[in-house]
Amino acid sequence: MIKKTESINADSFIFDLEDAVPTQEKDKARELLLSLLPSLNIKRSLICVRINSLSTKESIKDLDFVIKSDVDCIVIPKAEIDLSFLHKMTGKKVLPIIETAKGLIKIEDIIRSEGIIGISWGAADLADSLKANLPKIEGSEYIRLKIVSIARTYGIPPIDKVFFDVRDLESFRKECELARSFGFEGKQVIHPNQVTIANEVFSPSKEEIEWAKKVVEEYEKYASAGRGAITIDGKLVDAVHYRIAKRILEPS
Repeated sequence: MIKKTESINADSFIFDLEDAVPTQEKDKARELLLSLLPSLNIKRSLICVRINSLSTKESIKDLDFVIKSDVDCIVIPKAEIDLSFLHKMTGKKVLPIIETAKGLIKIEDIIRSEGIIGISWGAADLADSLKANLPKIEGSEYIRLKIVSIARTYGIPPIDKVFFDVRDLESFRKECELARSFGFEGKQVIHPNQVTIANEVFSPSKEEIEWAKKVVEEYEKYASAGRGAITIDGKLVDAVHYRIAKRILEPS
């Protein structure tokens, strides 16, 4: 499964040392990753490792492994505090996952940490922490809007949660579309079959690109003549539409 990453067109790969690895196998998992990472042909993608919770002894071993390895980024489960110390200690980028009630409340402190390159969330652990219904948490507009709002305030890319049913690709696509409509830049995936759909949904469509090109061309032409608002295809276009169009054509 580790070697299979070479054939998957993803922006990043997260190798999990936390929930996916039984306690008695964690040392073996670290040794396996340490031996395989240098030979993997995935330099085009960001290489990440999800460590064990910072409240556990295993996280200390994980951080020692991270420092020794070619890992680019540390994924922090159940993030609840400022994580700047991890970036300073390891020199690696940091991606926190909001998975607890405290983490949701402290998200602004977390996202201001040094070395943060994105932020995501986990529905199952968050539902458990809140003693809430999992399907309700998975579909929560409040949680998504809160994460995106704070992420955008500090210029951090928000990444939506995983979708558990790897066979239900239609529902996965719908959730990707929902996440993008809220302002998320991407989606965590747990199966190769989900990658293509996520890439399609979170990339501008042909129609969006054509619209953006028309808006930029027409707006700049009329702006030079002193007009700040114009009509394209019967619809008002002003400065905010121009900024949206530029972002589609020139993503950060």
